[in-house]
Amino acid sequence: MDQSTGAAQQPQGTEKIWSRDFMFIFLANFFIFLGFQMTLPTIPLFVEHLGGNDQLIGFVVGIFTFSALIVRPFAGRMLETKGRGFIYLTGLAIFVVSVGSFGFASGIVFLFLMRIVQGIGWGFSTTASGTIATDLIPPRRRGEGMGYFGLSGNVALAMGPTLGLALAAAITFKQLFLISAILGLAAFLLASRITYKKVEKAEVKAEENAVKRRWDVYEKSALQPSLLLLFITTTFGGIASFLPLYSAQKGIEGIEWYFFIFAITLMLSRSFAGKLYDKKGHGAVFLPGTFLIMIAMILLAWLPNSLVMFIAAGLYGFGFGSVQPALQAWAVQDAPMNRKGMANATFFSFFDLGVGVGAMTFGQIGHWLGYGSIYIASAISVSVSLLLYILMMKRPAGK
Repeated sequence: MDQSTGAAQQPQGTEKIWSRDFMFIFLANFFIFLGFQMTLPTIPLFVEHLGGNDQLIGFVVGIFTFSALIVRPFAGRMLETKGRGFIYLTGLAIFVVSVGSFGFASGIVFLFLMRIVQGIGWGFSTTASGTIATDLIPPRRRGEGMGYFGLSGNVALAMGPTLGLALAAAITFKQLFLISAILGLAAFLLASRITYKKVEKAEVKAEENAVKRRWDVYEKSALQPSLLLLFITTTFGGIASFLPLYSAQKGIEGIEWYFFIFAITLMLSRSFAGKLYDKKGHGAVFLPGTFLIMIAMILLAWLPNSLVMFIAAGLYGFGFGSVQPALQAWAVQDAPMNRKGMANATFFSFFDLGVGVGAMTFGQIGHWLGYGSIYIASAISVSVSLLLYILMMKRPAGK
């Protein structure tokens, strides 16, 4: 048995989270997210630079998430049959090549196609990384451990958008995207040092039997938290795609500080939300977190000045930083051992679907009704998630 298998099956007396391999997956996740977050607010600017309008921005942002959505179920299944390392390293390599190619795009069609390729790499790599982290975290500390793991992406979020916007103003888009690709390469090199959980023959057999029984594209035990997540991540589409343009239209400065404040509060919330989940359950985390996200969207719809934008960033960070790791821990906790990869794939598929639907739908809404209407629609979407949770909790167990 290798090191990571032992981490996944530790006796209850052993509770160590920060193993050598966990630190490697933490750092690899940081670098790939940093490269990704640098492109998050700059892709809409690049589309505008190439002559695209709001609708095209929504489609270029959205198609990335839909291509990731399509490959995630296959990635989840292959994690149990082909192995964690193969899927993770393949996804990272695809991401590096695709992002590096963005700067060579002279038209939107090529960028659109490479965003599809990037989504494939992102779908493979992020599905794998979440599953690898799950393997390495002691089961009794899963909520806390996933919160720590999420910090790798949060630290990248604190730096990435601000760094990307600053570089976009100082260097060419080609140079910016090459830097992002280099960060992805750093993630690849770190990931190559991880000792991965070996594929067990019994797990492969169980997975093959599952495929024979049905078109195996989701893990049933992960559906409830994943559905709740979908209506929350629509807000990402509205913020990542249009908030830089919305704030510029209103003459409000400090958009780079919005992303920084959001990331810092996200990290702060993860420092206690995971432990709260482990002790009190998802209700103690989901309800207040979702409420904060909804208030943040209402403030963005109003957006009279920079101060309100920064307050919205803080509320959004605290809310999402609490809700996302709790929902992810909920998604994997009841999945069989040979289905943890598929549970993570289901969870992130709904994440992607929410972002993609948000980007494309809000692109149309913004085009017709103005950018402010995007955040009214976002608040309504979050309220749907809150209502669904209440209804789910009222249902008798097993129904």
